[in-house]
Amino acid sequence: MMLDKQKEGGVMQGYHKELSEKEVKEFVNERFQDVKNNKKIKELVTFQGMNKYLIMVHNQEQLRVLGRIVASNKKIKLAEILIDYENNLRLALQSKPTIKTHSNVLLHIFGFFSNEFCDLEKNKFFELLKDYKNEKITIGKILAEVHPIIYRFNKTYLASQTYFLLYANPEKGDVFKILEENKIKN
Repeated sequence: MMLDKQKEGGVMQGYHKELSEKEVKEFVNERFQDVKNNKKIKELVTFQGMNKYLIMVHNQEQLRVLGRIVASNKKIKLAEILIDYENNLRLALQSKPTIKTHSNVLLHIFGFFSNEFCDLEKNKFFELLKDYKNEKITIGKILAEVHPIIYRFNKTYLASQTYFLLYANPEKGDVFKILEENKIKN
């Protein structure tokens, strides 16, 4: 399936307006400000968990650094942790996501389903990934297809990821839904 696309500021535009990286950063930074204002380590732990794949798509090394900062909560005062975390979060978000980094995140997400997918579903996932890498579809389109699977297999950890919220096409995906219906019929 070919996609009518235009390059605008280096970001592929598809059948809907995808969020700009500026909008993604603003959203994440606003959520982090809420964490800072709450001044509770539990809030920071939740923030880190919800933003894992979003941070990973920007900078995988910084994701590890941020994880270590959160884990240091028994040794360092929360106020210092929040300052350190904020500085490293900004560093992470400075890196622009690429097709390669999105593909890496998609493969991590695929790992949640790989044992539950039939061969046809695995093939369809890798076909979609190939189309994304070849810029035939947007990241929003492939995430729209993957997102419903989260609920089908009850992967609540993935359901909470801001990565889907900020990058998925708001149109409902249906490729895997069709495959599931075909499995039921057969």
